[in-house]
Amino acid sequence: MKESELFSILNSVDSTNNYAMRQVHAAMARHGMAWFAQEQTAGKGQRGKIWQTGKGENIALSIVLEPKGLAVTDQFRVSVAVSLGCFDFFNTLCNGNVSIKWPNDIYWNDRKAGGILIENVLQGKNWKYAIAGIGININQEQFDPSIKNPVSLKIITGKSYDTAKLAKQLYQKIMGRINDLINGDFVKMLEQYNQYLYKKNKDLLLKKNGIEFNTCIKGVNALGKLLTTDIIDNEFDFGEVEWMI
Repeated sequence: MKESELFSILNSVDSTNNYAMRQVHAAMARHGMAWFAQEQTAGKGQRGKIWQTGKGENIALSIVLEPKGLAVTDQFRVSVAVSLGCFDFFNTLCNGNVSIKWPNDIYWNDRKAGGILIENVLQGKNWKYAIAGIGININQEQFDPSIKNPVSLKIITGKSYDTAKLAKQLYQKIMGRINDLINGDFVKMLEQYNQYLYKKNKDLLLKKNGIEFNTCIKGVNALGKLLTTDIIDNEFDFGEVEWMI
């Protein structure tokens, strides 16, 4: 299918991930199909959080991916590819100071510019599809006070943008990285992911089971575990620790 047939624009939707999931269950989705919404009324973030976006403010984009050649245990590989695509996109627009906060948030300096939610469709032991939902702050200038350290492209550059046009650019960057992954470039991609990792080789405060502790971020391994060191070397799964920033 041509890119023009794969990329669709929706005026308003509850959640682009919900919409994409409905297409998958109706057997109407194919690898690379994507939906961008001008307005999202009940978007989904990590760990059950809601992410809404008004018309023309931000990018709300979901892409259906068929993880060809990957096992169910390789789910973090798709996260790496999508994260790198988002990094490529945002870093080009604001000329640096962009990083990937484990596992897949996009940061500019110490402020969150975007996030990724990947939902998987399994059929028995087979991994049929991954639905990658991406939210990037573009034109929004006022944020809910409950959101920690948000930033948008407009706040960074002072310019307004055509979100649909940028969403298509983001889609192209992500699909380029997905193609690299399918072609077997994960080792190199993980190296780049760690190169761009937020707070790498820096001390910071984490919290686990209500206890705060200082540690140094060393990287992320191929299974998606955060590696840190203090008096001992540590490995953490996503959701096991909270960043105190």
